[in-house]
Amino acid sequence: MNAAIRAVTKVAASHGVPTWGVEQGFDGLIDGEFRPLTRRNATGDPAPLNEVESEGGQGGTILGSSRSRRFYERSSRVAAAQQLEDHSITGVIVIGGNGSMAGVHALAEETDVPVVGIPASIDNDIGLTREALGVDSALNTIVEACDNITDTARSHHRAFIVEVMGRQSGYLAMAAAVATAADAVLMPERPHTREQVIDSVVDCINTSFGEARDKTRVLIIKAEGVHVPTHEIVEEATRRIGEEGADYEIRGTVLGHVVRGGDASFRDRLLAGRFGRVAVEAVLDGKGDVMTGWNIGVEIGEPTTDDWIRLFRIEDVLEETESLLDGTSPVSRDRVARMEAIQGVLAL
Repeated sequence: MNAAIRAVTKVAASHGVPTWGVEQGFDGLIDGEFRPLTRRNATGDPAPLNEVESEGGQGGTILGSSRSRRFYERSSRVAAAQQLEDHSITGVIVIGGNGSMAGVHALAEETDVPVVGIPASIDNDIGLTREALGVDSALNTIVEACDNITDTARSHHRAFIVEVMGRQSGYLAMAAAVATAADAVLMPERPHTREQVIDSVVDCINTSFGEARDKTRVLIIKAEGVHVPTHEIVEEATRRIGEEGADYEIRGTVLGHVVRGGDASFRDRLLAGRFGRVAVEAVLDGKGDVMTGWNIGVEIGEPTTDDWIRLFRIEDVLEETESLLDGTSPVSRDRVARMEAIQGVLAL
């Protein structure tokens, strides 16, 4: 998010437009918690503050972030719109996930101020963009952690089940499984009963450590959205394998919020810059109720000055996001089909 804040501020300044940051998300917008992100340089033109420049590659957000229950109320959105008028704000760019896009949509419908969204969610569960900000950085963290775990697993002949974040989306688990050469992946897009999940884990461990494969380690990536808790899988798999006469040691690791931290990767910084540029241009052109999306080779959406980035109506984004999460989207079905196609490869 800091990379996007820096990009928006720098691009706006290049157009001679000063930028203000809103602290603590929509709550800050309601309460008028604005702070300048630009200063006037020696020639009187706007320039990014040093803080914006220096922290643009760091994790988190210098403006803070907060889920706002108040923004669901129309009276709060009216107050937010009044704050924009009082502070002479002529355009709003919101960086966030599905909830943020819903808030953008509501604000755009109730104000004449151009409002544009930039997708940011490590879960990669936002419709009409190939990737959201934070996904690549999160995957780099996951891969590094799995590589470190593999060192231990290989040395001690252990099986590890590593749970990664993602809420209802299994994208992080799927991508990490391929990148780390995991032996299996558990995804919510492929729903199974508790017994089926544990059966598949036991079978994977037995087969991988068996004579046919004779592996020195087993790595299984589990998505957060799989309903069976990791510790239950470890306990039950250990019990069943023990009853079968084997003594494989099985460990579970939940990476949790460590995945959300850390400096932004190169690709996230690059994508933030491209999103930021297109978002500022959209606002200056008076466009609103749209989101920037990285989507190559599609006919939908509005072309921009960046061949890779298009503008999509947020109403369409929200609809596609819902279908992503319920599994009816072609993107969701494609992810499942690809994992099924390479499942046998992962286990080799």
